[in-house]
Amino acid sequence: MTNFDEELRQLKEKLLLMASHADSAVARSIRALVERDDALARRVQADDTILDQYEIEIDDIAVHLLSMAPVASTLRFITVAMKISQNLERIGDEAVKIARHAVTLNGEPPLKPYVDLPRMAEMSLTMLRGALDAFVQRQPAAARALIPQDQAVDILNGQLHRELASFMVESPANISRSLSLMVISRSLERVADHATNIAEEVVYLYEACDIRHSQQHTHEAQDSGS
Repeated sequence: MTNFDEELRQLKEKLLLMASHADSAVARSIRALVERDDALARRVQADDTILDQYEIEIDDIAVHLLSMAPVASTLRFITVAMKISQNLERIGDEAVKIARHAVTLNGEPPLKPYVDLPRMAEMSLTMLRGALDAFVQRQPAAARALIPQDQAVDILNGQLHRELASFMVESPANISRSLSLMVISRSLERVADHATNIAEEVVYLYEACDIRHSQQHTHEAQDSGS
């Protein structure tokens, strides 16, 4: 194995380790909220530096590989790896935001049972895992198929925001908790957005087709009966 191949392997390995940490951060932040576990929430916040460090290391390897003038397909892999890394780092930021608001909410009586937020988290993380599986398994069709799932997360986010807005209208005492829950809901919606971004990058990587900012993937999913 050449040095180039070894660095390419390291790049992929670090990216998958980073993905695992990002996934775990979101899952643990929601668990901290549901189980009212302040210590877990604070660990999520402290562990954000791990994701930041992975992003730096991935960028360093990628830049070095780019200096070796790789062929077109490998060039796409390196640039896509950097973009996936950026999305994973931002997912980590959303997890930190959730954890921070969980600590605030844990100090007060629950405004409502936590049903919708764990459901949104599972939907968003299912999308993230699907996008990363498509990346590893070289399956752009699978990446395309999961992109429309983002709409269901958007709908749930909208429903929850309307419900929380009604709570705020009912009583000023509900405003602070409602706003925190809105922030958490919005963060989970953004996790799904980042998962969508990763899926679009997977399509670009394996098909050399840029489907960002287009309706192509939606139309194709509808045509296939998805």
